[in-house]
Amino acid sequence: MPTILIVEDEAAIADTVLYALRSEGLEAEHLLLGREAVPRLRAGGIDVVVLDVGLPDVSGFDVCRELRGFSDVPVIFLTARNDEIDRVLGLELGADDYVTKPFSPRELVARVRARLRRIAATAEAAPGSGWTRRGAFAIDEDGHRIRFHDQALDLTRYEYALLAALLQRPGAILSRAQLMDRCWDGDSESADRTIDTHVKTLRGKLRAVVSMLGDCGNDADPIRTHRGLGYAIEA
Repeated sequence: MPTILIVEDEAAIADTVLYALRSEGLEAEHLLLGREAVPRLRAGGIDVVVLDVGLPDVSGFDVCRELRGFSDVPVIFLTARNDEIDRVLGLELGADDYVTKPFSPRELVARVRARLRRIAATAEAAPGSGWTRRGAFAIDEDGHRIRFHDQALDLTRYEYALLAALLQRPGAILSRAQLMDRCWDGDSESADRTIDTHVKTLRGKLRAVVSMLGDCGNDADPIRTHRGLGYAIEA
């Protein structure tokens, strides 16, 4: 049974969330302080964390930053802060979602279940099943298939080759010439503009997945343009 950890200092909110989760058949634990969260998470057995930002001892941001040093367990921030800068900071620290107070307990449970479904899909795409994880991506090189946030991408031959080449070395910048050489087999009729066009269509397909999921925690454009150098993918 999946276990959800609630780190929230307001008892009324915590009780509401605990009741909503347990009513849906999920296990749930509650902690009042941020300093208690990291040791509990190090002990294992937690599948999703619902983490308040405004804790009385340490910031939820600090808890998330420390957590990301040893775990990729999904984190959903639960907070009264609604400023864009706070949402961006939370997501950049590695949070997966951001829910502002007041909130619907049913919506929060739905977001938790969405994270649990992705965990299950990730397990199905684990090494040994033909799939290799690359962050939000999973690639089946033998089957020439790629998933993004556990959604199958409908790719053309060249779109697959381009994305696969970038995923071979996440974070590394590949020049247009390198991508042409790896994906187009020296086709003399192709040009740099071809790479740019295919990157544009790939970005459109990635954004479509994020739009379908309706999840602001996902990065809709992991392909980075490095002017004068080429492209890299943040996976």
